[in-house]
Amino acid sequence: MGAGGRRVEMAAAISLDGVRDKNVMQLKKLNTALFPVRYNDKYYADALASGDFTKLAYFSDICVGSIACRREKKEGGAICVYIMTLGVLAPYRGLGIGTKLLSHVLDLSCKQNISEVYLHVQTNNDDAIAFYKKFGFEVIDTIQNYYTNISPPDCFVLSKSIAQDRAKK
Repeated sequence: MGAGGRRVEMAAAISLDGVRDKNVMQLKKLNTALFPVRYNDKYYADALASGDFTKLAYFSDICVGSIACRREKKEGGAICVYIMTLGVLAPYRGLGIGTKLLSHVLDLSCKQNISEVYLHVQTNNDDAIAFYKKFGFEVIDTIQNYYTNISPPDCFVLSKSIAQDRAKK
């Protein structure tokens, strides 16, 4: 089988599932493994309340990644989506799982008239910055001392206008 066949096989092995009370522990375990930050109860309440904007990713029925977002109202009433976390366990990176998670949220944002999707990224996380830029995100701000207890404490704010995507479709 050629490389193209393997890619189709890999994609078929990836599935997304919503986060609910019965599987929120999966999200907690992933976050502990993936991020240097401990998330509080509000994070998990927001994740559960966000419906389709929070997903767990499975590779051959193994939970290996997640995206957790919340909807926010901007001044003027426009709705935006804040990506609280997006992560994939290291052995499963490069298989299209992060792409599938982010594409899901961007497509959903497009369908729901979301104006913007944004997130914070630690300034030294070059892989994440490059990943988001591939999807059209731009660095719009730098916040000094955003993080506590991790170094460097600074972050970039990355943003993507969804109105542009809607115009292209």
